[in-house]
Amino acid sequence: MDFRTQVIAPGATSRFGADALLLVIAGQAVPAGLDEPLADAVREAVAQGDLTLKPGKVAYLRQVQGVKAPRVIVAVSADTTARALKVAAAAGLGVVKGLGARHLGVMLAGYGELQDAHAEAVASAASEAVYVYRTTKPSAPAAPKLDKLTLLASAKTDAAALGAGLARAAAVAEGVTLARELANRPGNHCTPTLLAAEARKMARAQGLKVEVMERKQLEKLGMGAFLAVSQGSDEPPRFIVMQYQGAGKSDAPVVLVGKGITFDSGGISLKPGAEMDEMKFDMGGAASVIGTMRAVAQLKPRVNVVGVVAACENLPSGRAIKPGDVVTSLSGQTIEILNTDAEGRLILCDALAYVERFKPAVVVDVATLTGACVIALGAVRSGMFTTDDDLAGELSAAGEAALDPCWRMPLDDEYDEGLKSNFADMANVAGRQGGAITAAMFLKRFTGKLRWAHLDIAGTAWKSGAAKGATGRPVGLLTHFVLSRAAR
Repeated sequence: MDFRTQVIAPGATSRFGADALLLVIAGQAVPAGLDEPLADAVREAVAQGDLTLKPGKVAYLRQVQGVKAPRVIVAVSADTTARALKVAAAAGLGVVKGLGARHLGVMLAGYGELQDAHAEAVASAASEAVYVYRTTKPSAPAAPKLDKLTLLASAKTDAAALGAGLARAAAVAEGVTLARELANRPGNHCTPTLLAAEARKMARAQGLKVEVMERKQLEKLGMGAFLAVSQGSDEPPRFIVMQYQGAGKSDAPVVLVGKGITFDSGGISLKPGAEMDEMKFDMGGAASVIGTMRAVAQLKPRVNVVGVVAACENLPSGRAIKPGDVVTSLSGQTIEILNTDAEGRLILCDALAYVERFKPAVVVDVATLTGACVIALGAVRSGMFTTDDDLAGELSAAGEAALDPCWRMPLDDEYDEGLKSNFADMANVAGRQGGAITAAMFLKRFTGKLRWAHLDIAGTAWKSGAAKGATGRPVGLLTHFVLSRAAR
């Protein structure tokens, strides 16, 4: 989508030419300074009962006298924050996308001087509204025609800041869309081989360096934990490394590591059949890393970034790993596999050991890792685990700025006790209690002296039910995190 900003004189909003005008009002009264034709139309809609000036309310007004745009949609925001704006804009866009409009003007009333965060919120809501998955559903409705959005601003607004917010939002939107598209594809389409091919296609198109390693190379490296998970499937594993260089060669990179289980049956520790179809989303971490690399390449920040994805399937067969098996990881540490459905940490531990060779400034792994995190945090915030207070603060700030929030979880040493094994250096699971934490404690054993954080996105990477589909999270959080590192 083409995102633009345009400075407009007081009282000129009504004369702006677009197929539709989305008016977002903050507060419970018609804002002072709003063009008279629009203000009169809003008052009339309220008087007629077509609109209530309460958060979440929307009204569609056609052919408003004195307004050039033939369609006017009014949405009410709870307050002037970017978060409330995105909610209100999304409600208004829900009406807009069904109208056939190609060019949408957006006017924010009652917001005072607009900030870049406001621009990003509007653009993010628009990009999410127009996404339609069609890859395996040719009968899906056609995508909305909306392909241009102009954010109207007063002369007092910093137009450069708004432009920067829109540019950032446009890049994040591309990354989110790519991540959603990859994660939405079913397991028989998005195999590890196809995921690697799509990552390679994106990387080459964006000028990134890319390498894809196959089984023989992984065996030579000694990735025994990763290969153990993949051995139950006929689909070969893939290990993908993407590199963006925006700073000097000697500058330590930010490394992002994504879990890429393109389908997770649980292996021999078979999952229940209900909702197992949603386990195609178990590569949400990988999809978000690929999407973030896409966004970073478009924004070109002055920082080096490495994106690593370990991709395979987890299936039961005569070759599959069994509960009680012991495997040797790339780090040399041995692991007793008590539950084959705790496979994500097995592929990530080898990936974390591998990325030490990049001598990273910081490492963040991203994974749909545990159902326990869903129980703890639901679908609102991703779980964030790190012993580094400064890094925790950076990730929290990035999530808030991106409207893609996370929440810090504990990593007390006592949680590590449950991972002890009589037959290996560690077990791959502990008890049921604190399952998301003990999973993170397992990964921590493979991070050495790295500055490391783990994001558990099991609750945020996709939605279930009637709205089933990938969300593209946490591409926004990760992109803002990378940009904050570049700003240093």
